Amino acid sequence: QVIAHGCTGKGNDQVRFELTAYAMEPNINIIAPWREWEFKGRTDLLAYAKKHNIPVSSTHEKPYSMDRNLLHISFEGGILEDPWIEAPDSLGQLTTPLGDTPNTPEYVEISYMKGIPRKIDGKDSSPAELLHKLNVLGGKHGIGKVDIVENRFAGMKSRGIYETPGGTLLHMAHRGLEGLTMDREVMHLRDSWIPKYAELIYNGFWYSPEREMLQVAIDKSQEFVTGDVRLKLFKGTARVAGRRSPYSLYDPKIATFEADDVYNQADAEGFIKLNALRLRVLANSKQKRTHF
Repeated sequence: QVIAHGCTGKGNDQVRFELTAYAMEPNINIIAPWREWEFKGRTDLLAYAKKHNIPVSSTHEKPYSMDRNLLHISFEGGILEDPWIEAPDSLGQLTTPLGDTPNTPEYVEISYMKGIPRKIDGKDSSPAELLHKLNVLGGKHGIGKVDIVENRFAGMKSRGIYETPGGTLLHMAHRGLEGLTMDREVMHLRDSWIPKYAELIYNGFWYSPEREMLQVAIDKSQEFVTGDVRLKLFKGTARVAGRRSPYSLYDPKIATFEADDVYNQADAEGFIKLNALRLRVLANSKQKRTHF
């Protein structure tokens, strides 16, 4: 079996495509023209496309590469190769420039079941429908556009513009619901895995055994992440305006600053002294420290 792709020999996509292909078909043959042909760069390719009447979206004036899927769109190349130059507002397809976004806020409610988004404003949506609706809504308010310099797996730094309006809203709402439903220590442990999990995906190891092992633990952490989150969208920002869940760990009887008969505030004294014990021992010892 043979597959071909158009990734350059510098990027991460070539790694992701090929590691995935080898994981599924160990003996597959891969053709990557960028690593073999005589063209030296995008300028040569644009000239070739023009000569042979091959329609492409890039031009000599705007020689950006553009990668798009259901979740996001990314731009690289051209003037973006100078990280000091600001990207023009015209560089984007999913997000409205902030100066053109609505002058009044808008709310959206996203419902989750075991960490998976299922509904928008109470209406069931398939994953594709859900992302499409949130991309349109978030993009309308200029949400989810970032300008970053990233570290490629190959070892170089690369500057890119990314638009992920729907994904940004999902992330914001998800974290809001986790704050209500997830045990503190479970959240701390899960958060400690995020850099490794993200690295595995970024570097193309989706089908690696370590990613699958982490996935089981992460799925377990989402067992009670069920409920609704209301987001407020305005001028490029989204913030949690409300959250609710049948599995909420928030207890107003304990959390209140008013009078209560559930929490004995005097208990805090012993708790603090026990946690201070090692610090007091150090302070009384001959180990002299300079505190910054």
